[in-house]
Amino acid sequence: MSEATEMLAGEFGLLSDLIAAHARERGTRTAVADDVRAIDYATLDRGMDRLAAALQREGIAQGQAVAIVASPSVEYTIAFGGILRAGGVVTPIAPSATPAQIAAMIADCGASIVFLDEANTRALSEERLSARIVRLDNDLDAWLAPDGEKPEPVSIAPGDGFNIIYSSGTTGTPKGIVQSHAMRWAHIHRNTTAGYDEAVTMIATPLYSNTTLVSFLPTLGWGGTVVLMSRFDARRYLELAEQHRATHTMLVPVQYQRLMALPDFDRFDLSSFKLKTCTSAPFSAGLKADVVRRWPGLLIEYYGMTEGGASCGLNATQFPDKLHTVGPPLPGHEMKLIDEDGHEVAPGEMGEVVGRSPTMMSGYHGRAEASRDAEWFDSDGRRFIRHGDVGRFDADGFLILMDRKKDLIISGGYNIYPSDLEAVLLRHPGVADATVVGAPSEAWGETPVGFYVARDDAPAREEILAAVNAQLGKTQRLSALYALPELPRSAIGKVLKRELRDRYLTVPA
Repeated sequence: MSEATEMLAGEFGLLSDLIAAHARERGTRTAVADDVRAIDYATLDRGMDRLAAALQREGIAQGQAVAIVASPSVEYTIAFGGILRAGGVVTPIAPSATPAQIAAMIADCGASIVFLDEANTRALSEERLSARIVRLDNDLDAWLAPDGEKPEPVSIAPGDGFNIIYSSGTTGTPKGIVQSHAMRWAHIHRNTTAGYDEAVTMIATPLYSNTTLVSFLPTLGWGGTVVLMSRFDARRYLELAEQHRATHTMLVPVQYQRLMALPDFDRFDLSSFKLKTCTSAPFSAGLKADVVRRWPGLLIEYYGMTEGGASCGLNATQFPDKLHTVGPPLPGHEMKLIDEDGHEVAPGEMGEVVGRSPTMMSGYHGRAEASRDAEWFDSDGRRFIRHGDVGRFDADGFLILMDRKKDLIISGGYNIYPSDLEAVLLRHPGVADATVVGAPSEAWGETPVGFYVARDDAPAREEILAAVNAQLGKTQRLSALYALPELPRSAIGKVLKRELRDRYLTVPA
């Protein structure tokens, strides 16, 4: 049994130790490739050593956050692994957020060092960051410790922080979701039969997303090859998949939609694929069926959340009659449905999804009250995470998602919270009242649309829309804005968002 295989058979281990073992046992195998270059495991391991030693030289303490704001690349991967090896907590931040949001998240996590690429250095040039900037693309080699230098070893416990992933947000600071080494080990360890040890995994979603990490981390943990795209383009994805003989991928539904819609999709040789997965947004039964029919390899849809809880998995290839579901809970995952009073509902009835598993978040960084609000405890005192979704189980235990308890908008696979956008709208001096809902979108799955009541001296609608979108991240911007004489409300003053959707948004935006 190889050293890495023996480690993977254990109850707990570290990703950085697995990469070191792969460097010793299969050092010449390609670990990661991007648009520019590729490196093997031996090179990745040496780069992680140099970066970890440099972080320790700069005084980064064990358990301290280190931020990354960049597009996916070889250097990003080295930084990610090096932070872990130094005992730091990786904090990947979305470049699509506004500069002010990014600065706020860096300050919130307490990072004293942030790794940036050229594009994000320019974007943040006017922000006063609380952390020292280290460029990933030009001065990284000069900043790193000398080649061959190793960091001081650190002792990592299962409950120690592995990463902080920030939720979407524009008002105040988004919530930082803290995930432990034990949680990430469970993500790696559970893929025993997924074939990641010989995988060539296409990564076409950003590395700040949990959607990406649940395939990125197992690939590196098992010693496979990661192929990174700095930005998704459907035809380029298929070209790279054919070129690299890709075997695995994780994509969000809108990406599958764009790929399958290409007129020449069927001319690409995708016969090397063994496993395709999907998560993060509603995945229509028709699109699942099309992928199963025309794209070789298994298709598995995962339902879960960044905070953890429980996850479901639907093997769409094996269960073609269950494509309207998201599958049953995964092994070792427990899921219940509760009513408004927090009581479990009867079998077959609809309720809010709560779940527990080895992959639950530790909590929200620095937000004890928000962490408590996300929890539910059963009669035995066991902790579950509230998913905020409403669903029911069919007779075979497959979960059917009915609706979202909260009015979350999922656009291109990423979460957008209407309350954040509404707050920006309401700050505009020409807006007296406002709300935001999700509209169907052929391009993105959903897209945010605003409704507002204008003040007497308000500027034109187009001017308000431009001013609001200038304050929002790229993935959050309103696709349309409607002026109304008043917003429809219930007797207790709640905005009737469903009425707005039914009245105005029945046609895809």
